[in-house]
Amino acid sequence: MPKVLVSDPIDQSGLDILAQVAQVDVKTKLSPDELVQLIPNYDALMIRSGTKVTSDVIEAASQLKIIGRAGVGVDNVDVTSATRRGIVVVNSPEGNTIAAAEHALAMMLSLSRNIPEADKTVKSSAWDRKKFTGVEVYKKTLGVVGLGKIGSHVASVARTMGMNILAYDPFISKERAAELGCSLVDLEMLFQNSDYITLHIPKTSETTHLINAEALAKMKPTARIINCARGGIIDEAALHEAVKNGTIAGAALDVYEDEPLGESPLRELGKAVVLTPHLGASTTEAQINVAVDVAEQIRDVLLGLPARSAVNIPGLRPDVLEKLRPYLELAETLGNLAGQLAGGRVEQVQIRLQGDLANQDSKPIVIATLKGLLTNALRERVNYVNASIEAKERGIKVIETRDASVKDFTGSLYVSAQGSLGEHSVTGTILGGSEVRITDVNQFPINVPPTKYMLFTLHRDMPGIIGKIGSLLGSFNVNIASMQVGRQIVRGDAVMVLSIDDPLPDGILEEITKVPGIRDAYTVAL
Repeated sequence: MPKVLVSDPIDQSGLDILAQVAQVDVKTKLSPDELVQLIPNYDALMIRSGTKVTSDVIEAASQLKIIGRAGVGVDNVDVTSATRRGIVVVNSPEGNTIAAAEHALAMMLSLSRNIPEADKTVKSSAWDRKKFTGVEVYKKTLGVVGLGKIGSHVASVARTMGMNILAYDPFISKERAAELGCSLVDLEMLFQNSDYITLHIPKTSETTHLINAEALAKMKPTARIINCARGGIIDEAALHEAVKNGTIAGAALDVYEDEPLGESPLRELGKAVVLTPHLGASTTEAQINVAVDVAEQIRDVLLGLPARSAVNIPGLRPDVLEKLRPYLELAETLGNLAGQLAGGRVEQVQIRLQGDLANQDSKPIVIATLKGLLTNALRERVNYVNASIEAKERGIKVIETRDASVKDFTGSLYVSAQGSLGEHSVTGTILGGSEVRITDVNQFPINVPPTKYMLFTLHRDMPGIIGKIGSLLGSFNVNIASMQVGRQIVRGDAVMVLSIDDPLPDGILEEITKVPGIRDAYTVAL
């Protein structure tokens, strides 16, 4: 009988499902060394956020088939190592949707009616009604930043409460926003016109400190901010100053840059802020939902069935999966790259299987491309199961073609995306059976391996320009790992691809575009 190790507290309903097909051992609070020692004996591992599944754990997991995360985020799992070992990683991307949405709404209402502070005074035998006069949300404007499943539910419920809804989501079409009863606007308009602002976006390099002093200065003095998404989206020091000085009226936070929240000046702001200890998913129903969802997937995989929410491997027959695995990585990389080059909300993506790849099953390749395309917007919420649905909901037109006549390589993949920064295309192939290579960017031939941080420029092929870019990056202490130029004709247009060791500092991209001969510049983080 298969054996399942449960290393974090899981609702009993999930354990009961696992017990249908396996021996279940619950051993919580294991040290990293203890987990490494135990894991060789197990076929499946079920965790929450407490257990860190490192590459050492995966390397020791000689018979592990699946890792199940009872929740959304999988940042405590080395997914890359698991994928290399053929271990399926699953999560529960929708199990806590309602819980998180309801908590955001509860925070908004608690902040509006001063409920936490009023409760404190009554329990301390005081009675001061005038001190806690609140405001109504009826006919107020709610700005929803991020119209994913949680943000969409918040918007829907807020509409029934009589609120007007503005929304910002560069990955959502106007048609989809209209279906949800939202007016799609840019961030500046949302900041300027909202009475309440609720955040429902992942934390990325682009969204870190999205709510900063500059953003806060654009808001109404009566505005209130709710964050039940991720800590770090709000600059807490800037928020403290804004509330203290009356720039905005208040804030309700469930997540923080550092958790648990330490000695924070936010604690000193009284009834102007509501603070809770990361309770967004802490409902009985949500804990049951994620436990049941993930336990069912572990059960199915142990029975030889596909997982419905695999974050790393689509549900394919093992023989097909093994053959296509390198191309799935290629497709996801190219989708991610094309999406970032195209920028913002992508309206259309073209996927062309070329050479011998044109004779393969296209569905997993297309799905992997869409997963890569949507990764920046949805992070861990997009997987091989829901990528097509998420693309459709965002109004992305997907064009799939084949061309077996292309013989530059044994098999290659072309991906073109049309977005707010224009249309951009990338082509790639697999070398040596496993090495992903980018072979073309916007019809300019190159041959570079993808790296975590990359800089792309479109420029005139002229003497000195490469040296100027290198010197400029050096002046900002940016180290170049590799550089390659692709061109079609001498002294014509060219593309330069730089692999760099760290993200570009703020402002440097603008300086690069000022260099004579540079037509455009883009940064990509893979």
